Amino acid sequence: MPLSDREKALLQEMEAALLTEDPRLVSVLTGRANGPQKNRIALGLSLVLLGVATLFGGLISNTTLVGVLGFLISLVGLIFAISSFGATATSPRKRARKGLGLNQKMENRWDRRNNEP
Repeated sequence: MPLSDREKALLQEMEAALLTEDPRLVSVLTGRANGPQKNRIALGLSLVLLGVATLFGGLISNTTLVGVLGFLISLVGLIFAISSFGATATSPRKRARKGLGLNQKMENRWDRRNNEP
């Protein structure tokens, strides 16, 4: 049985609200959580290889500036690849085990204080 126009509009509103409220959950549920991280790691490693090649090119040509540029490219690539390991989305089970964050603890404390007679 197909959805009515009203139900479709309501579903789109709910999806938009979920996307703005918790984009990491949306990426986990849609399966797009692992794709960009793999691409970022590959890009970071390719930058490292390009930087090492540039570094050796600077060493061979005795040009200090090219060598320093190669080192910087390698460093940026390494940082880019390492930072993508921490960018993976966590599952709801892992998030539940971590406990409440500081903001959530403060909100709970505020709610308890305001609800007391």
